[in-house]
Amino acid sequence: MIIAGSASQNLGAKVAKLLNKKFAAIDTWKFPDGERYTRIKDSIPNEVIIIQSTNYPQDENLMELLFLISNAKDLGASKITVVNPYMGYARQEKRFKEGESISAKTIAQLIQNAGATKFITINIHEESVLDFFDIESMNLSAMEPIANYISGIIEDEPVIIAPDKGAFPFAEEIAKILDCTCTYLSKVRLAPDKVETCIVDLRCDLSKEELEKHTNIDSVKGKEAIIIDDIIATGGTIVNAIAILKEQGAKNVNVCCVHPILVKGATIRIYASGCKNIASCDTISSDTSLISVAETIANALK
Repeated sequence: MIIAGSASQNLGAKVAKLLNKKFAAIDTWKFPDGERYTRIKDSIPNEVIIIQSTNYPQDENLMELLFLISNAKDLGASKITVVNPYMGYARQEKRFKEGESISAKTIAQLIQNAGATKFITINIHEESVLDFFDIESMNLSAMEPIANYISGIIEDEPVIIAPDKGAFPFAEEIAKILDCTCTYLSKVRLAPDKVETCIVDLRCDLSKEELEKHTNIDSVKGKEAIIIDDIIATGGTIVNAIAILKEQGAKNVNVCCVHPILVKGATIRIYASGCKNIASCDTISSDTSLISVAETIANALK
């Protein structure tokens, strides 16, 4: 049986259809004082799959997930796979300053202690977070469905651009699928109070053999540029990247990401900067969620 929380109802329904599994009905709402109420309206089998992202409002979605896990266990499920497409609180996997909470560790413990026997997420911010689980855990990649989407909207060969070096593995993964070139942008500190972003000349980073698989500083001119990142929050980095690519002569700039946080008017700012199109995955429900990870999840559950 597939049980989806309120944050992932559409995605849960798609996964249930792909797997030909029963899609459970739930009731969830808030009491006048803000407390969360949940009810699973179907009889619970021995094995259930609970799908719920814990994006904003993180605390409400997290409590709903924990209630669903605990309730399914109490009602007879002994195998509970939790699919948490977007894992909130995952960015704090260690103490950067003395006295900080390791929020990712706490969330992992809560999910496991509630009764989860397996945990699946998608492009988690730091894969080391999975080490906090004692149960089987998986980090899936959304790059294949993103690549498939890109191939459907771009006729010419694109250039895949990571907005920073940290996102470069995503660009490489997509470029390999599409058999196209890729590169990344790099922040260069010109002075203690001045940082500039530029297109990296990959000759500084790669061997001669690796260069053949990638692009160089001039290769975005006249090309369809696709910016790829795992998470877009305020969009500041993306806006800056679009400006750089436009300056370098990119024909068009499209933006794709896995998790569309998109706060503080990020979508408007990105379009206003000259972006042709924004597309994200449905790990988080958004107006930009044009790419579904349902098949990726379904394949992992088979």
